[in-house]
Parts: sequence; structure tokens; C-alpha cells
Amino acid sequence: MTSETTNTTALNTNETKELESLDEIVALAKRRGFIFPSSEIYGGLSSCYDYGPLGAELKRNIKAAWWRSMVQLRDDVVGLDASIIMHPKVWEASGHVAGFTDPLSECSKCGTRARTDHISSKKYICPKGTKKGEECSFGEARAFNLMFKTNLGPIEDPSNTVYLRPETAQGIFVNYQNVVDSTRVSLPFGIAQQGKSFRNEITTRHFTFRTCEFEQMEMEFFCRPESMLEWYEYWRGTRLQWFKDLGVNPEKLKLREHDSDELAHYSSACSDVEYRFPFGWSEIEGIACRGDFDLTAHSTASGKKLLWRDQVSNETFIPYVVEPALGTDRALLTFLTDAYKVEDIDGNPRTVLSFHPRIAPNKLAVFPLLKKDGQPEKASELYKSLKEHYQCIYDDSGNIGKRYRRQDEAGTPLCITIDHQSMEDSTYTVRDRDTLKQDRIAHADLRQFLFNYLGF
Repeated sequence: MTSETTNTTALNTNETKELESLDEIVALAKRRGFIFPSSEIYGGLSSCYDYGPLGAELKRNIKAAWWRSMVQLRDDVVGLDASIIMHPKVWEASGHVAGFTDPLSECSKCGTRARTDHISSKKYICPKGTKKGEECSFGEARAFNLMFKTNLGPIEDPSNTVYLRPETAQGIFVNYQNVVDSTRVSLPFGIAQQGKSFRNEITTRHFTFRTCEFEQMEMEFFCRPESMLEWYEYWRGTRLQWFKDLGVNPEKLKLREHDSDELAHYSSACSDVEYRFPFGWSEIEGIACRGDFDLTAHSTASGKKLLWRDQVSNETFIPYVVEPALGTDRALLTFLTDAYKVEDIDGNPRTVLSFHPRIAPNKLAVFPLLKKDGQPEKASELYKSLKEHYQCIYDDSGNIGKRYRRQDEAGTPLCITIDHQSMEDSTYTVRDRDTLKQDRIAHADLRQFLFNYLGF
């Protein structure tokens, strides 16, 4: 009664179409309510996006999975939630006010601005040139600070200037001593944080990959200087494995060690977790050896001693730091892109998002097969009981095949259908998103089945 035409052999052997661009992802994201252009009714705002109902759930689940892995399941990492607006001296001490810049060049004819290091790799056409299709004429490069400035208080005055944070890391460093004094942490230990950051990027690109407003998930791991490289290797492997554990194709993931000329002035080693997007290999997370640069800088600027005291030897020193830093929006784009598949099922195309159950926006969809014979009431009762434990959706619109396809595009792992037999013996048809296999599960066995499948 709830069957759909299925050829498991064909499903397993057919190759999925390789994405050539993000256009299909962008279209699906809007159609199914993952990501919308911001302020779209007013024409949108460049590089700004809003997360719709499914996108908000997906983002929340990704953040929860990161927090679970980095804080909840560990005894050596604690959490923090620092303010977005901080004392301006924080950014002076960290070097952001003086050195957080990109090289900017401007076209003398049309005013187009671009990063100087990007100009050679892209042909810019001047819309106000004297000849149609004429290329832009860029002048000399100048430094462009990426931080957003604002004023704290009602009066615009240089003395009231503050900045929207360009990273969450500095909130961790300036709270280092507070965490040490208020908890029972022992070296080595980490402080983790999730939150918004802002960078006035000259060039935004690739959908949500590079935007001016974004979220980060960062952790600063404090350790003895002599053990920093050991922990660096540990976090390199651990962070790469996190993506694999959540279903990302290992063939599209790699660790890339930075060359010496790529390293920040404070970093002795850095690696990127990269993913192969349709636009090429690009960084989604960085793991860096920051040494004692940040704590030393803030200690010097503030006059406060940010030290670690060994309770056994009474030795004091400034800890070194290893930093895994992940862009939440880039992680979401990675999971969305990697999960996207177009398959051929007996000559019929099927678009599916094969999310890992832990991050899927909805875990379950509950359907009545027909809008009669008491099926909607029984389905509604089951839906309400499951909603206490899982994010799920109720759908009785359209035929069963269309409902399945809608849930495939939304990435819902399991669909549960109430039909004629359900009314007789309280069994349900449970359909697997990825294999299309349908199992008949008794009501008494359903919770255990879901636990085994979803993992929680």
C-alpha cells in the first residue's frame, strides 16, 4: 500500500551526477527552505543570507554536533560565550587594528574595488568604460582594514569607536584567567566558543562560503610549550575525522599543510581541512599553532599576568595554544553540497540530501496513507508522541510518492506511514531515505528501531 517502485540493485550501482557548480544547491536551498537571499523583497543585499526553517534546523544540529564532540564528550574542554563587542584595546593588542588588512585596488573608471591578489586571476569588465567590454584599470594597492567599526553610545565620536569582532578567539584569550580561576581545569585544557563574527570582505563569493557576517566554532587548546606539536597532530586528525564521522565523502576531504610563506606571523604551523567543492578545493577549517602570541600580547597590553602555575613544581609559564577554527556556514555548505545527489530510479530522477541522521533537519516524517478510515487521527497521535523525542514533520498533502520525494529533498532519513494494516494491528511502514527499503515495524518495537537507526 505504501510501496514505491524500487530497484535496489540499480540504486546501488547507478552513479550520481557530479555537481559542476553551486547553482543546483542554491536553487534547492531556496526551494526547500534552507537558505534565502537576505532582504529579498528589496532586491537582496550582497553576501547576506537568511536561514529558512530547514536551514535553521540544519545549522542548529551542526553546532550541536560540534559542541557534543568538542565539549560535552570531553573532560578537558569547557565552553564560553563572549560578547561580540569588546573593548577596542583587545583588537589593538591582538594586532587587528594595525594589521588585519587585505590589499585593495580600485578601477579609475568605474570604481570597482577588488583584492589585488585576485585581480590577476579574474577578468574584471568595467561597466563604465569608454569601450564596451573594456577591462577595468586598477590603480596601486592600498591596505583595507576588514573590521566593521561602530560607535558605542548615542554620539559618534572617535573616543566611542568599537568594532564588531572579526573572530571569536580573542574573547577566549581575554577570559583565560577568568576560566582558570573559576573552574578546576588542569593543563592541557581547551576553551570552546560558538558565535557570530564580522569581516568587511572586499570580495564575497560562492554562495555562503565567503560572507561579511558569519558564524564560527573555535577552540583554543592551552598546553605546555614542549607538547604543542604533539597536540597539533592530534587535533589535525581529530577534526578531519569529525567530518568523516558525520558522513562527508572521505575522497573529497584532505588536510593541507601551509607553506612557510602562508603562515601568520604568530603561527609556527597550520593546516587546513579542505573540501572539494564544485569550484575547487577550499578551506573549511584551520588548525593552527598560535604559540604564546595572544596571551603574551594581552598580558603586555593590559598589565595582567596571564600565566599558568604548576601546583606541583610551582613553575609558572605562559601556555602555548593549538587552535581548531571552523566556519559554521562553511561547514553547513559542505554538508549540504556533499549530501546532494541526483539518482535514477527506474528511469525516474530523484533528488536527495543524504544527511547523517545526527545533523538532518527533520529525523522523521509521519504520513497517513489516506485521509479517511481514521488514518489521519492515528498518524497525528503517533506524530505528537514522536515529536517529544525527535524533530519530525507531519504531512498529508498529495500522493504518497510526492510526499516521499519532498522528504528526500529535505534530507529526512525515515518516513513512517499509517495505512489500512496499521489500523488493524498497529504496525507501520518505515521507509529508508537512502536505500528506499521499507520495513514493517510494530508500534511496540518502533522506539528501539529508531534508536538503532538514528543512534539516539
